[in-house]
Amino acid sequence: MIRRISLLVILGLLAAGCSSADEPAATTTTRAPTTTAATTTTAATTTTSTTTTTTTIPLPTSPLNGLPVDDEAALDRRVMAVKVDNHWNARPQSGLQEADAVYEIRVEAGITRFIALFHHTDSGYVGPIRSGRPTDPTLLVYLGATFMTAGAAGWVTNLIRDLGTNYLSNETLGTRRIAARRAPHNLYGNTVEMRAIADAAPYEFPDDPPPEIFPFDDIELDGEEATDITLDWADGHTVNWEWDGETYLRFDQGAAHSWLGIDGDSDQIAFDTLVVIKGRFYLAAPPGGDGILPSIDTVGSGDVLVFSQGKVVTGTWNRGSIEVPFQLVAEDGSEIRVPPGRPWISVFPSSRDVTWE
Repeated sequence: MIRRISLLVILGLLAAGCSSADEPAATTTTRAPTTTAATTTTAATTTTSTTTTTTTIPLPTSPLNGLPVDDEAALDRRVMAVKVDNHWNARPQSGLQEADAVYEIRVEAGITRFIALFHHTDSGYVGPIRSGRPTDPTLLVYLGATFMTAGAAGWVTNLIRDLGTNYLSNETLGTRRIAARRAPHNLYGNTVEMRAIADAAPYEFPDDPPPEIFPFDDIELDGEEATDITLDWADGHTVNWEWDGETYLRFDQGAAHSWLGIDGDSDQIAFDTLVVIKGRFYLAAPPGGDGILPSIDTVGSGDVLVFSQGKVVTGTWNRGSIEVPFQLVAEDGSEIRVPPGRPWISVFPSSRDVTWE
């Protein structure tokens, strides 16, 4: 028994020895721990700057003076033209300070009368209103204006209508005579009422606003200094305009020429620009030869003076017909551009003098 156990032990040891010699020893490889770094991706923050662009749409401008107009609908209205007296018993006049533009034209005895133009503006008190003359419609047809007068000679009334100007007279509503003055220097009107009467008539007028009375441009005038201007309308009748740094102030026969408001307010007549259109002065006669009246050529060509900003530009005007505005040409052949501002337009006898300093 003991021998069997010993034999088994010996056999076991032999087996172990053989195994150890024939097979390689088992190798255990231990890997280092793998550390995985967590990668965090952060998106860059983009700041977008929002720029707001504001486009300022320029206001429309008046064709009569080039100034901005707040109410564009007013440019679709008819032009009202009112004939205003300039006899010494008619001064101070009313409504001139509210007009978009004013014409001045010589009549009998060396005195002048005015045509006050109202397009986007109005006056509740304009006058004294006086009668029409042959030159008047030649200045109004191209504007499509409706003309208000205190009547006119029969042949002049026919001329006004034949040339295509809508015509109102003191027989219509919209005017009244005031007690504070004697006739014929006491007829006054309201352009709002005049326009309503013309619209109701109905007097037709162009669908589009009138053309520019002059070519307006926001420029600095390049001209000779002219701050004191004298217009010698006739023997014994001179008008002066003095530049005060902003506007031209009017003097008639050396005295300040004022306007008067309906409420009694008053000030000197002042305008931004003076335009002198020189033309041949003559006496116009009707077909029958009776009732001749002063008139001035406004078709053809002649000298022109433009005063603005205390300066003057000289040149010529050209006009092919009463259907179109005046073209203004400088002495160098370029177009005269007129700075925006209310113009006072003197239709002046070419035989008379205009001086300045």
